[in-house]
Amino acid sequence: MTLTTGASAYSNLPLEIDAAEEKLTEVVERYAPLVKRIAHHLLLRMPASVQVDDLIQSGMIGLLEAARKYDVSKGASFETYAGIRIRGSMLDEVRKGDWAPRSVHRKSRKVAEAIKAIEARTGKDAKDGDIAQELDIDLNSYYAILQDASGSRLFSFDDIMEGDDSAIELAAGELQGPCDGLQRSTFKEHLGRAIDGLPDREKLVLALYYDEELNLKEIGEVIGVSESRVSQIHSQAAMRLKTRLSDWK
Repeated sequence: MTLTTGASAYSNLPLEIDAAEEKLTEVVERYAPLVKRIAHHLLLRMPASVQVDDLIQSGMIGLLEAARKYDVSKGASFETYAGIRIRGSMLDEVRKGDWAPRSVHRKSRKVAEAIKAIEARTGKDAKDGDIAQELDIDLNSYYAILQDASGSRLFSFDDIMEGDDSAIELAAGELQGPCDGLQRSTFKEHLGRAIDGLPDREKLVLALYYDEELNLKEIGEVIGVSESRVSQIHSQAAMRLKTRLSDWK
């Protein structure tokens, strides 16, 4: 009797697998345009080395994961949940392909340390010339460091609350308890204060880039500087924020 029951249970398995595969196929066909739209939107904000086909491929993986893990009882719509997973999957792929050599990361850390030291000593925003002097280099060399570091910083703020399962769950309303919501809220409050305290030009660049979703070239046209200079300003803002949030727990 036990063997008969077991065989009967397993006889339905192929039908269940076929139904699941059919559902995934329907999801892929329906939401493939969403993947492409997110990929092309992100591409405008990525370095030239990033290819749209790579973003789309990783986004499709995120879409399939969303289809498998989505829980309608959590309240978020599937498109909202899938969009977060798709975008997070694309950013994960770009992180894995980090093109910046170790020397760039090392110099970036030195810049961040210099900014922190100057601002702790003076109580004022560290200016470009002050930072270069602290590093014992000329201004052009300092700008070259910012330019080299800019590629690995272009999506750094997008990564703050996205790209991993815990962040996706938070965004989809799947809080595990009051402490998670409090932590998220507290961090956003600290980040908001840190951004408000940035020099006006850096704050404007971040607002145009993240709030208005302009690309670097468009921001340059708005504030009257070159695209490369916008990239440098963005990179410096990222480093300044990193120093100001380094003690956050």
